Amino acid sequence: MTDIKRIECGQRMSQAVVANGTVWLAGQVAEPGKSVTEQTSAILAQIETLLKKAGTDKTRITAAQIWLANMADFAEMNAVWDAWVPQGHAPTRAAGESKLATPDYKVEIIVTAVL
Repeated sequence: MTDIKRIECGQRMSQAVVANGTVWLAGQVAEPGKSVTEQTSAILAQIETLLKKAGTDKTRITAAQIWLANMADFAEMNAVWDAWVPQGHAPTRAAGESKLATPDYKVEIIVTAVL
């Protein structure tokens, strides 16, 4: 039987789930109304915290999905992302435009990592 570890488990969802050596994070968003740079920075800090709680780190991220409310913000988000990703440890990644949960969210990031 596989043990499943749920991190910050709430009624609706967990912020992270660990099973079979894989870590799945829920979509991470930041304080609404901030700039794309500020939201992206805050989200990446949240991801680092959750990965640490799961027993891993950003060098072990295997995949990322990035949702932007407006693709015109792609370069601004990428500037923060590129500075954050450790050299030689870039995961697979997809980015697209999507209507997010509230109009004040500009970025949402989902990652998968391994232990």
